[in-house]
Amino acid sequence: MLFKKSLEEENAFVAGDKTILREVLHPKNDKVAINYSMAQAIIEPNQASTPHRLTGSETYYFLGGEGRIYIDEEHVSVKKGDVVYVPANALQYVRNIGEVDLEFLCIVEPFWTPESEVVL
Repeated sequence: MLFKKSLEEENAFVAGDKTILREVLHPKNDKVAINYSMAQAIIEPNQASTPHRLTGSETYYFLGGEGRIYIDEEHVSVKKGDVVYVPANALQYVRNIGEVDLEFLCIVEPFWTPESEVVL
């Protein structure tokens, strides 16, 4: 069965970790048989997400901007085209170090639930 969704039709909201999110895919809200969820995230210049942990893994795909991702005791700079994998239960956050919005996709497996995330 064909499934299509337009992000322009999705309302943005501020998530618990302070990122601006738009849900892309979630098996509880969309008619898709998947075990992951995906959201588009934006962090404005000079801002950062709040440190948090997920019980599942998370993969980030960076679409634009310039930032730094912190995972436990490590960090790395990121830009458009970069992919970063975050293992389950790792303490993580993302900081925008550029002058434009840092935009990325967040893919969470298994799919995100309020119970699967702890925001510090």
